[in-house]
Formats: sequence, structure tokens, C-alpha cells
Amino acid sequence: MDKEENKSALKVNEGIEQPPQINEELLKKLPRKKPTHEAAGLVKKILEGDRIRLSQAITLVESVLPEHQDIAQQIIEKCIPHAGNSIRIGITGVPGVGKSTFIEAFGTYLTGLGHKVAVLAIDPSSQRSKGSILGDKTRMEKLAVDPKAYVRPSPSAGSLGGVARKTRETVILCEAAGFDVIIIETVGVGQSETAVHGMVDFFLLLMLAGAGDELQGIKRGIMEMSDAIVINKADGDNISRAIQAKAQYQSALHLFPPTPSGWIPQVEICSALTGLGINTVWKMIEDYLALTKTNGYFHTNRNNQSVHLMEESLQQYLQQAIFRNPAIEDFYGQMKNAVVAGLISPYTAARKVFDACLKALIEQ
Repeated sequence: MDKEENKSALKVNEGIEQPPQINEELLKKLPRKKPTHEAAGLVKKILEGDRIRLSQAITLVESVLPEHQDIAQQIIEKCIPHAGNSIRIGITGVPGVGKSTFIEAFGTYLTGLGHKVAVLAIDPSSQRSKGSILGDKTRMEKLAVDPKAYVRPSPSAGSLGGVARKTRETVILCEAAGFDVIIIETVGVGQSETAVHGMVDFFLLLMLAGAGDELQGIKRGIMEMSDAIVINKADGDNISRAIQAKAQYQSALHLFPPTPSGWIPQVEICSALTGLGINTVWKMIEDYLALTKTNGYFHTNRNNQSVHLMEESLQQYLQQAIFRNPAIEDFYGQMKNAVVAGLISPYTAARKVFDACLKALIEQ
């Protein structure tokens, strides 16, 4: 039998390498505005509440192009004096717990009270294609068209824990645009909870009842970070199970040490479908704000978060400094090969790369 007879109609052809998303040559030919002028114009519109300009600014923040980053940083600097006047709420939970449904019900309730709500929904990016579904506007149909709400799905871009690296900057822009409640939804996987906890004022953990051993289904560390646990989908035949799960979580929380904020984490039940408990969740958050602003923890926590962000950004800049220097990058490749070959320890290799980078900086 020859090779032609072996061919099958079901044969899957090899894929082709995808072209870059940005045509660099065409980009060079486009007319460029002066970054400062463009930044000032966008900031003016953002402060006026222009959603289109807000979206454009967030896109610049998320861009990896150096010229876009220059403009983005100018915009952020000009927006900082107008930011900070909001409550930042992080919401996490395992996939299927109903985060998007809860956020839509919760956000709609808040806009009904007169609040302006921005939802930053982090979508997981594919490690292979780097693409994201960005389907939160589809899942939050009602909130997405609410004139007092702004839903912005963002790709995680492979950053730590699935949290978009630029989420903090996006929060500043949304606050400058007048949104007084910022909700950050995690993808509910890995270390995203830790990253989001470090950028919000109130951290809410959504859980389900009747889905197995409740207390074994969540890490202790996540429960310790949570300011509240809300049992979602407490409707129909599931109400009794939700009440039972609430009692279990309340007992478990008593075993944890006191929180730095002085707040005692609470457990509530709710139903995003029927609206049960949505008002209770907001009342709980208001009580938390009243306590932490009175005892000073609210502002201390935000200051600590800002310092942590500075340290995190410094690490990123140092890493970029290494890989933007061709000589250092080549030396790093040599050290990496030596580590793989077992010729040198990872710690010694890291030290050699650091010394080479420091020498290059001194010689500049």
C-alpha cells in the first residue's frame, strides 16, 4: 500500500504561525500626537465621566508598547489626585459559585441606591494563545447597560494568580471617572485571591452549600484573608443546606486569630437569583467601613498597599533592565544553560547575573 492510500480525510493539518497582532511598519507611519497633549485631553474627558475615553485610557494602561506606557503613566499621575474616594471590594470563589450572577445582582442593587459601580472582571488568559474570552459583559447583561455601571473585562495576561498586572492602575482611572464602588472579580484559581486581597478594602469569599465537604473545599489561608463569607444560591431546596453551611463556617472562623482590622469576619447567605440577602451584604460592608475608618485601619491598609505596589513595580523594572540589555540577556542564557546542565547551582547563577547587571549599570 503506497503513501497516497494511507492518507485520511480526517488528517489534521499543522497550524501556521500567527502573524503579529500589530503591524509595526504601519504603526511607524501613523501620525503621532505629543504624549503630554494626548494625556491631558484624555484626563479631562475621564474626569467628566466619558466612558469611551476611560476605556481608551485603560487600553493604554494594558498595552505593552513603550509609547503607550509613557502616555498611560502620565494619565495615571494626573488622575491620582482625583482618585481614592471609593470602596474597593474583591470578590472571589471557585468556578461555578455564581460570581458573575452575584456581582450583577449586587451591582444593580447599588446603582439603585445611587452609587456608581465599576466592575473589573479578570478573565484567564490562555498560556498557549494568550487569548481570553472576555465574556463578562455577556454574563452581566443587565449591569453592562446600566448607565451608572461600567463593566470592564480584562485579560489576565499570564500574570501572577491570573490577576491583570495593571488592575491597580485601572482602579485609579475608574475612581477619577467618578465611580465610588469598585468591584474586582478574580478568576477563582490559584494565587489570584492573594493578589486581589492586596489591592482592595473589603475581601468577600463566595461559597456554595451542598457541594461536598464545605470546610475541606477551601484553603484556610483564603478564609483567613476574607472579611466575609457569603453562601450563594440559597434558594429553593438549597436554603436549609445554606443555613447549615453558614453555621459550619461561623464555627470555623472562631478558630482563627483576631484580624488586624479589628473586624470580626461574618457569614451570610444570599441568592443572586431571588435577591435574598443582597442588602444584608451591603450593610455588612458599610459596618466594616465605619469600623475601620474610625480605628484608622482603612487608611493604614491603603498606605501599606501603595508601598507594596512600589516594591512590586521596582522588581518589575529591575527585571526589565536585565532583559533589555542584549549583553546581560546573552549572559543570562549562558547561566540558564549551565544550571540545566548541572554545572552551577541556581543561586550562584542568579548571583552572577546580578553582578553582571550591576556592572553594566555602573558602566553606563
